[in-house]
Order: sequence, then structure tokens, then C-alpha cells
Amino acid sequence: MTQTDNRMEGQLSSVSTKTPRLRFAPSPTGFLHIGAFRTALFSWLYARHSGGKFILRIEDTDLARTVEGAVEDFTSGLEWLGMDVDEGPVIGGPYGPYYQVQRKALYQQYASQLIASGHAYHCYCTPERLDEMRKEQIANKLPPATIGAAAI
Repeated sequence: MTQTDNRMEGQLSSVSTKTPRLRFAPSPTGFLHIGAFRTALFSWLYARHSGGKFILRIEDTDLARTVEGAVEDFTSGLEWLGMDVDEGPVIGGPYGPYYQVQRKALYQQYASQLIASGHAYHCYCTPERLDEMRKEQIANKLPPATIGAAAI
């Protein structure tokens, strides 16, 4: 074996041997299109190739724009394509709940820990102030996604 082969073997042996968990997390703010199903397909194929799990988690945090029937559309579309789900809102699993809004208490617990340890802080900005900051960032060609990123 060459020195390069030895280094490569060392790198490969440090790779985790845990079962891969591949998540597809669509938002029910509309119906899925071919690009979303393509993304799901790549995750599903890798999960099946590697002996991993394919998880469906619904990113339903934008309740105001949720489209009725979208979740059923996701699940029936995956089924129609022959893509079985190992864990998700319909079949459950050990790491539920599989709707983001149902995980709020879990997130609050960890957010409280981060605040208590000084690694995060409460944001008391009004929606109007956040909108003003967002407009300023857009005007300055800064990514608006960074607004409130550290705030809880």
C-alpha cells in the first residue's frame, strides 16, 4: 500500500457507520412539482442504496399560506412513484412528530437552554421593525435571511 492509500484508508475508517437518515421536507404551501419529486427521488435512492431510512417531515411553519390537501398530495405522489417512506406523518416512527409545528415544544426547550447559557437572546423587534431592517438589507444588497438569525 502506498502512503496515499494509507491516508485514504484512515479517512474511510473514520466515516460514521450509523445508518443514514435522508429527509425530504416539503412545505404544504403549494403542490409539489417535478423538481421537488426529483429531490425526493435522490434522497430515496440513496437511502435504499445505503440501507438507510427515508423520512418525510412536513415543514408546515407557514400556516397562513398552507394549501389544503397539499400533504395528501405529497404522500400520494410519493406512493404513485413507488417511493416508500420509512418514517413520516402517516406511518409515524421513533423521531416524531413529523410536522414541524408539532415540534415547537422541543424547539422551545432547546431555545431556552441556549438563552440561559448566553448563546442566544430574545428579539423584541416588532414586525414593522423587522420589515424595515429587511428593506434596508435588500437596498444594500445583503441577504435578508440573516435578519433575526440569532434572535429567538
